[in-house]
Amino acid sequence: MNRPTDLPQATAISAALTLLQGYPTDLIEAVRRLIEQGRLAEVLHQRHPEPHAVRSDPALFDYVNELRQRHLRHAPPLSRVCYDPSLRRVHQALGTHTAVSRVQGGRLKAKREIRVASLFRDAPADLLRMIVVHELAHLKEPDHDRAFYALCHHIEPDYARLEFDTRLFLIQLQLQGKPT
Repeated sequence: MNRPTDLPQATAISAALTLLQGYPTDLIEAVRRLIEQGRLAEVLHQRHPEPHAVRSDPALFDYVNELRQRHLRHAPPLSRVCYDPSLRRVHQALGTHTAVSRVQGGRLKAKREIRVASLFRDAPADLLRMIVVHELAHLKEPDHDRAFYALCHHIEPDYARLEFDTRLFLIQLQLQGKPT
């Protein structure tokens, strides 16, 4: 039975674990045990020890364009890539991609941009890469369907594990009381 002082913590853990909806119950319980043992941050650090040096918007633009050139040469160019501090709160998203079309003279011009939630400035390098791969895949595949995930796995073969670990990273931030 839970002691009265354990109830807020149990509620916080349950709320955080909603990020894992759709995953198998045994996997969710394994994560719950890691949280209760206070080992989630340690496990994440063991899996993803490398920080990244992509701190500024120009560095993020270069990083994203390098991946686009390497894996999606025929994808349309990006006009802007930046970190966005309001992204998670406003859109409930970790990254967004937009295309704005404008008539310029007799032509239709499209400007594409990718925004990445600012919390990824301090995330491990692998998790930033997962978000960038996800948003780049949307340049070719607009929907989250089989073709979209096939493209994500083509660019990043370990995409599924990185997506799960990104959810664990968000849970860890939430449990630490940091805004996600």
